[in-house]
Amino acid sequence: MRLFFSGLRKLVRRPATWVTVGLLIGLLVLILLAVGATANGGGLRANSANAKLLITFPGAYDRILQFITGLGGLFAVLYGAAIAGSEWGWGTFKSAVARGESRVRYMLISYVTVAVMIAFGIIITFAVGVVAAVIGAHLANVSTSGLGDSATIGDLPERLLKGWIAVVEEGALGFTIATLARSQLAGIGVGIAFYFGEGFASLFLPDIVKYLPFSVANASLVTGSSTAGAFAGGASGLPADQAQVLVFAWLVGALIVAALFSDRAEITG
Repeated sequence: MRLFFSGLRKLVRRPATWVTVGLLIGLLVLILLAVGATANGGGLRANSANAKLLITFPGAYDRILQFITGLGGLFAVLYGAAIAGSEWGWGTFKSAVARGESRVRYMLISYVTVAVMIAFGIIITFAVGVVAAVIGAHLANVSTSGLGDSATIGDLPERLLKGWIAVVEEGALGFTIATLARSQLAGIGVGIAFYFGEGFASLFLPDIVKYLPFSVANASLVTGSSTAGAFAGGASGLPADQAQVLVFAWLVGALIVAALFSDRAEITG
């Protein structure tokens, strides 16, 4: 527990934590407020009904979560890579090993702290997004009567939990890539390439891509009342329950690779 709480304190002070969350919140708020301010404009009249769906409750809850779990998955890859890469680049992993910490335990707990910070980030972003959607609805003269829809609100904890698991799985990929490369920049670069490459490859190899990490994360969130997130990479052709199993498989597999590599890696510098 000492290592876990010290890791959390370290991440709270890291600029990468607040920059990542701030960018995601900023983009979400900008989109929602822009929709609210322009939904009744003359240039958008033809598409005003579709635009207003983003700020119409209770459906807005689902669309905000889609945004967070879609684009947030890419941000999680970057965040995981930044944290893992810094362990090697800044020598903190070497220092931990020198004072007698288990390599495997240290790396796994390091990612657990990343997962906890991702959870806080999702909750904060979702809360701010709901407030921004309410403001946007008022700007567009859209009723907010669905804001207190009991059925939708009752499903939110489960939806948020599934979204967190999906984003954590994507973050684990960035964490593992940066661990293997021992570099923040390499982890971030390869993570971005993997994210967009999987989406591009889904146009040509959908039967293969649907089993890849970003695609299964996307598919795991599809319910009877929602569709695959527009910001997620890859295809989403698997049933949600099967995709959820594969999300866990990718998550566990990525962390095992990171832990085994860290256990055997030569530490220099």
